[in-house]
Amino acid sequence: MKIFMGADHNGFGLKQKLEDYLKSAGYEVFDEGDSTLNPEDDFPEFASAAVHALQNQGEAEDRAILICGSGQGMCMAANRFNGIRASLGWNEAEAKAARNDDDSNVLCLPARELTEFGQVTHIVEAWLNTPFLGAERFKRRIKQLDELN
Repeated sequence: MKIFMGADHNGFGLKQKLEDYLKSAGYEVFDEGDSTLNPEDDFPEFASAAVHALQNQGEAEDRAILICGSGQGMCMAANRFNGIRASLGWNEAEAKAARNDDDSNVLCLPARELTEFGQVTHIVEAWLNTPFLGAERFKRRIKQLDELN
């Protein structure tokens, strides 16, 4: 599985640490920026880069992880793109539900709230390892989302 990652200055340190963790776990990780800590950067740039990479280089099972201070900005930016179902993951239960019910393909993490790295890895692993249930009602809702714009 390929994982495309992006983070602004608020999520930069967590992205670096999570990228190393995911690579050591055997995932193919692509860092879509920022490449250096820049306190003046803007999250939409990195959300866009990671989402475009996911759409253009990824397969159906591939995913993206975006990190900013609250996770909200990255989530809003990513969800502007067709076929993207970005979810805010602040705990394991929500990460599992986002995959099980909504087939989330982008996980947005709130760096300011997730201060314990162990908590982050549990959320990410729950999201990566939870399959989409594929119930008809879930498929119907995803189709409705895809038809909104």
